[in-house]
Amino acid sequence: MNSSDILYEDNHLIIVNKKVGEIVQGDKTGDEPLSSIVAKYIALKSGKPGDAFIGVPHRLDRPVSGAAIFAKTSKGLERMNELFRCGDVRKIYWAIVAKMPEQEEGELIHYLLRNEKQNRSYAYKKPGNGTKEAKLRYRVITGSDNYFLLEIELLTGRHHQIRCQLSAIGCPIKGDLKYGAPRSNPDGGISLHARSIEFTHPVKKSRIFVEAKPPEDSLWNYFLKSLSVIKP
Repeated sequence: MNSSDILYEDNHLIIVNKKVGEIVQGDKTGDEPLSSIVAKYIALKSGKPGDAFIGVPHRLDRPVSGAAIFAKTSKGLERMNELFRCGDVRKIYWAIVAKMPEQEEGELIHYLLRNEKQNRSYAYKKPGNGTKEAKLRYRVITGSDNYFLLEIELLTGRHHQIRCQLSAIGCPIKGDLKYGAPRSNPDGGISLHARSIEFTHPVKKSRIFVEAKPPEDSLWNYFLKSLSVIKP
């Protein structure tokens, strides 16, 4: 892990710009998770033998990139878990879609049912047995000839929520075969990026805001350049 991947670090927390394909926690694949890589980085930096403590209050799907929070202390982990439970962490995502939503901005409310075997969620317009309410706000912030860039604020945290809800309105994320995209991305990921995280530090009580640069990719770079032109 390079120091350039680190967006923020103090005694209690470390926030990393996760790459497409990295897993946050260990799974059945046996691939080394980002949590282990971060623990080794902390141990090496501190000069202590063995892996350092690392807690995972925040998870991103493997094909997703962007800002991921890890806790360096048990106190940091417990308090960050509470912030996420209470909805006190503002999470902004960017998503690239091929179809323009009917409205340029709005709020989506669905009721999601998770299928564990398929590792996917299904969206319904009305609540049903086993469903959980999912809310997000979105707006189109720029576009190209073939794609549109959406900025999304998550108001709830459900399994595959953004992927599932955008698919439900006919706007699957670029590369997301599981939710209706026609073709995969060359890197095997999907064009969903955890752009920024904002919260009050659970120990220091200072306001924390971090922004993660999207992956090095011609389309992401095009949109970044487009936004820099649009902004005053």
